[in-house]
Amino acid sequence: MPKIALVTGTSSGIGLSSAVALARAGFTVIATLRDVKRAGPLRERAAREGVSLDIRVLDVSVTTSVDVLVSEIFTRYGKIDVLVNNAGAGFLGTMEQTPLSEFERMMDVNFFGVVRTTKAVFPPMRAARSGRIITVSSIGGLLGQPFNDAYCAAKFAVEGLMESLVPMARAFGVHLSLIEPGPVNTEFVANVLETSGRQTTPPNDPYAPMLRAYMGAVEARYAADAQSSDDIARVIVEAATADAPHFRYPTSDMVKTVASYKYTDPTGNVVFKWSAAVSGEGSK
Repeated sequence: MPKIALVTGTSSGIGLSSAVALARAGFTVIATLRDVKRAGPLRERAAREGVSLDIRVLDVSVTTSVDVLVSEIFTRYGKIDVLVNNAGAGFLGTMEQTPLSEFERMMDVNFFGVVRTTKAVFPPMRAARSGRIITVSSIGGLLGQPFNDAYCAAKFAVEGLMESLVPMARAFGVHLSLIEPGPVNTEFVANVLETSGRQTTPPNDPYAPMLRAYMGAVEARYAADAQSSDDIARVIVEAATADAPHFRYPTSDMVKTVASYKYTDPTGNVVFKWSAAVSGEGSK
């Protein structure tokens, strides 16, 4: 019997690529998205690659939406072998510039969304003593990044949740994995910029020079190091199929290098210098 994989946030990017890649690897995939009207690219990619997907509506920010869908999946398929927590949102701005409503949105989608889906699938996985929960985190869950205060806070929370849960999960045969990409060429950044751009910027914004420097650094980083959503999907398939999956999967050498700053410097000074450099303050 094929293994059943539930993937969140599949309208584009990593989620879309992962749903198709898992189906290609032999999984029966329930590909979910908040708005079914945005399923066109997902259907087209699946058709092009000759795979079938069970496309469902899911809003990870609504508990009843999660619980109803998980119940429907168990009714139809009898199990969920793999959960891929991919649905997410971002916002560009410092703490001072970010409305409290955006902090709440970042936590609700990026953190509590993961909590909702994980809580829904964990009890039956624990009872079966089998299952995998794969969560797409970010380099922003390992190191804080300028102008990503709310997003990084949510991703740090995800990392803390999963790192705390992993020993108990392993004791019941459930494997947890964190996927930690750096720059990825998807629609995510464009969506973040569009959402963040709705906010009114004061005419004499004191952060403007640093933001310009940061955006220039981001553009250079994407040009040099960005991966594709298919690159990340391959890592997710590896975590879903490996006999002994890792807990952390940094997806590139760049992520491994930058993360090592934190692991090797308990003072935090090296991380601060890196953050200052990408915000334009490092040259002062």
